[in-house]
Amino acid sequence: MRTGLRVTAFAAVLAATFGVAYGAGAVVDPLGAAPAAESAHGRDGSHDTSRGDGRPSASEGVGALGVSDGGYALDLDTPRLTAGERGELRFTVRDRQGRPVTDYHVEHKKELHLVLVSRDLATYRHLHPERAADGTWSADVRLPRAGDHRLIADFRPKAGDAAPRTLGADLAVAGDYRPRPLAEPSATATVDDYTVTLEGGLTPGRPGELRLTVSRDGAPVTDLEPYLGAYGHLVAVRAGDLGYLHVHPGGGADSGEARPGPDVAFTAIAPSAGAYRLFLDFRHGGEVRTASLTLDVPAAAGSAKPDPAEQPDPTEQPDAGHDH
Repeated sequence: MRTGLRVTAFAAVLAATFGVAYGAGAVVDPLGAAPAAESAHGRDGSHDTSRGDGRPSASEGVGALGVSDGGYALDLDTPRLTAGERGELRFTVRDRQGRPVTDYHVEHKKELHLVLVSRDLATYRHLHPERAADGTWSADVRLPRAGDHRLIADFRPKAGDAAPRTLGADLAVAGDYRPRPLAEPSATATVDDYTVTLEGGLTPGRPGELRLTVSRDGAPVTDLEPYLGAYGHLVAVRAGDLGYLHVHPGGGADSGEARPGPDVAFTAIAPSAGAYRLFLDFRHGGEVRTASLTLDVPAAAGSAKPDPAEQPDPTEQPDAGHDH
């Protein structure tokens, strides 16, 4: 394992706790023979939801479970879109006095990171919204499938305690809704002619290492390109409540501390047992691609693991990607 790619400080892991992916290329899930997922594009963010002892609880270890946090609220101006049609998302982050927030810290080269995920985790987008002078954020997006979606905004305001915030709001997408079962757990994902292999696992409440190895046509990729200051970005979304988790690899690409592949390693903490959908963004050949797979986190010893809501269908393939 290349130590330069590790997040060695537990506090640093939580300061960038599980969050979102970005990619410009088509995404192909490893779970079946469905056609390649739609191409799109995206971005990145972080959030600290740890307790005072540095260990997350089932609710504290995830973000975006509410529209408000720490005196900040997500005001969504576009509560509905239509499947298959391009539309404009508009929203505003407001402080406790209701005023639009217009001053942010730049985190991973962006002021705000925005993610869209469907309730069944079959559609995923990481967007690059633009902020107007009055504090209104906007982004064009086309979502291929109808159903309930979750919009997740990750940011760090300059005012107040300047703590990172992750807010979530519901977004309805009109059309013929046919939910898909969660993809079956798998250790590999394919994107175009790239294969991403996962090693490692997580235990609730404890730091664990996830190592993702990128290869192309069977050969290790050793010249990954920086994307938003890193050689890889990992996002995890918890099935059921769409709890948002985000980590980054140890060592920035710009500093020369990390190697450009084939391994990108992350230290992460799952707040609870259950299924998590992982999205890895990496850049190669001038294009950002997103690989997605499902990770099963077993219950800790002595605790009961919840029964799965439904059996997965390995022939179904999620639509993951990014829009500008």
